[in-house]
Amino acid sequence: MLELRYNPLTDEWIIVSAETQRRPVQPSQQSCPICVGGIELPEEYDLVSFENRFPALKRNPPQISSESSIFLKKRSFGICEVVVYTSKHDVALPGMPLRQIEKLVEMWVDRTVELFSHDFVEYVFIFENRGKEVGASLSHPHGQIYAFPFLPKRILAKIDAFSKWHERRGSCPVCDAVAEEVKLRERIVFETESFVSLVPFYARFPFEVHVYPKRHVTSLPELTSQERSELAKHLKIVTLKYDGLYGQEFPYMMMFFQAPMKRLDAELFHLHVEFNPPKRDKDKIKWMASVETGTWAFINPMVPEQAAEMLRKVEVNEL
Repeated sequence: MLELRYNPLTDEWIIVSAETQRRPVQPSQQSCPICVGGIELPEEYDLVSFENRFPALKRNPPQISSESSIFLKKRSFGICEVVVYTSKHDVALPGMPLRQIEKLVEMWVDRTVELFSHDFVEYVFIFENRGKEVGASLSHPHGQIYAFPFLPKRILAKIDAFSKWHERRGSCPVCDAVAEEVKLRERIVFETESFVSLVPFYARFPFEVHVYPKRHVTSLPELTSQERSELAKHLKIVTLKYDGLYGQEFPYMMMFFQAPMKRLDAELFHLHVEFNPPKRDKDKIKWMASVETGTWAFINPMVPEQAAEMLRKVEVNEL
């Protein structure tokens, strides 16, 4: 079964996909499907993207029928891609050469442009789940891209927030937040000429980090070559600091938020990357339980300024 179902209680579409149950979960390196010689990538490669064998959305989804005027369904148009960062099985973002991450950023740019060119695509969402704590099914370094046929609920919430801020203040909330953070310097983790990585004042997770371009940029393709290189450096530094925080591989969800390019108000959006790690201590997990899941009202057990200081103090090797 592969279809979209409408929830009238929250005005959102739910993806129903039995395909995802069939994906391999934490196979050994010998049976890894995305290692060289594996079922997905039999030939040598550097980095590569391909369509997911177990997708939640498809270019040509099956036909559906909906006889009810209450319980609405529609076809699950979309594209789900896997992006394999490197052929090396045991080298995650923190251990990858900076040049490899720069090439990865270029691939994300290319995939964003190509996926948005499809008529049925409304939003392109790039993400990585690292670690079994956040549901990663493969340990080989990789991420995913979902090209949605609708605007997901949290994306709509962000668009609405950007619009309201602009109406009230005539400016961008990210631009304003970045200017204030650079002035206060309380929550900055790492900074370069064009980007700043910080624990936001409004962090929901204990060690949440956002990566913001200082210039108002709506999406990845708008970044200059220097900005793309700096973004790669920030992704490496942040993940290095995560691993160094407790001397262990640090699980996280890395998510890219860029403008819904087909909307007239897309220029109000400000590109940003969110890292949402589930750890609240070396051996403790911050679960998204009833309050967070049911209401989106997050309870952060750590003061953001304290988290920023802890991450800031983690020494990493010069790139």
